[in-house]
Amino acid sequence: MGKKAAKKAPQRSQSTPAVTGEIPVVGARENCPCGSGRRYKACHGREASHAVQELVHRPFEGLAGEADWVALRELVPAATVPLTLAAGVAEGAEGEVPSVTLATVLPLAWPALRRQDGSILLGLQTQSSSGDLSRDLADALELALAAEPGSPVPARRTVPGGRRLQDLLDTTAAFEPAVHTGFEFWLEDAETATGEVAASLERANASAIPTEKLAGVDSAYWCGTPDKNHLRWVMTVPEEQLLDALARLTAAEKSSLGPDTRLVGSFRAHGLTVPVWDLPLGMTATDCEKPAAEFAERLAATLADPAPLTADERRARANLVNRQVTLN
Repeated sequence: MGKKAAKKAPQRSQSTPAVTGEIPVVGARENCPCGSGRRYKACHGREASHAVQELVHRPFEGLAGEADWVALRELVPAATVPLTLAAGVAEGAEGEVPSVTLATVLPLAWPALRRQDGSILLGLQTQSSSGDLSRDLADALELALAAEPGSPVPARRTVPGGRRLQDLLDTTAAFEPAVHTGFEFWLEDAETATGEVAASLERANASAIPTEKLAGVDSAYWCGTPDKNHLRWVMTVPEEQLLDALARLTAAEKSSLGPDTRLVGSFRAHGLTVPVWDLPLGMTATDCEKPAAEFAERLAATLADPAPLTADERRARANLVNRQVTLN
């Protein structure tokens, strides 16, 4: 029998790309909109796929108030922070440089909103499309800077390779969150809210857990629930070092914040560790101030201890690790 003729490889179209600028997202097996003749997954879909898989563990690293960025992203229902744009970021924008305010969440889950007066609200608790939350937020901010007054910014897939918050914001400016009891900050006049925005405001206010920021220590937030209260404290100490110190304090029975309080564990969020205490229902945020400041002193002293963990401390550490949860 003669040799079978080798199959010819299919000829691919090498037509001139028909699309310039941003390439629309299509199905993986569809022809790429750039006009290359290749399937999307083998062409511009590769870049899009890489962008989706990209994971930045500490997206707020390098920004002032990194721990508070994490707290507002994961713990705090309603809060705002004025932001300062880096020099030159708003060049080309019509009129004065707009004021920019970070908000935990916006109505209808908008990524950002350009108010009628030209000011901007940037939503923090939005879905990340690239794995780099800083890039997603910067993309929404840039869209808001270019938007017409009175326009919300719609959700979209972040353009790969775009700028990050660290490129758009003045990283030396103070980051000072204001925690609110509701979401009336969404609107310039909340009493005039109508339609979907009014309904969204009502739902958000009804679901908000009472939360307060402690004044005497950094990035610690009290919250009240029907069964018990909690203190959740975002810390920038490296995780392994922090767990060792918490284990030493737990073994020495010095990890509580007073009678009927208990360090119950911690969770990870955006590269930082967040210890959590259970508090009695009668313990308010004001009641937490003094014991939290005293704990901060004990923690600082313990972090400086270079000695190896004892057997009891290792058991306490293992127990803390077993109860640790990763959020993001």
